[in-house]
Amino acid sequence: MKTNIFSWLLRITAAVIFLQTLFFKFTASEESVYIFSTLGMEPFGRIGSGVAELVAAILLLVPRTTLYGALLGLGIMAGAIASHLFVLGIEVKADGGLLFVLAVVSFVCCAILAYLNKKDLPFNLS
Repeated sequence: MKTNIFSWLLRITAAVIFLQTLFFKFTASEESVYIFSTLGMEPFGRIGSGVAELVAAILLLVPRTTLYGALLGLGIMAGAIASHLFVLGIEVKADGGLLFVLAVVSFVCCAILAYLNKKDLPFNLS
């Protein structure tokens, strides 16, 4: 029971972070356009990552597909973290590092969820 509550807290946390960024990506907010222009991926990277985050959030919230949402979220957030570390910097447009912290929190939630749901892989890791 405790694992189930913990799992749902992780799912909701990651999904809410993914979903709240969609507004900024899909409305071409100044920060999103700046980030993806700096990365040389505007507008397709911004819109594509928004769609991927939407799919990841939905998959995370459906118990049978949580593993796949977690794996997709890990990939997306690994890219976001790498972008911050190697191109953008931790702080973007005076956000105090908030976007970086949200990416790390999402990554950790997805990593734990992937571990908790590894039994759902179509192959055996051991």
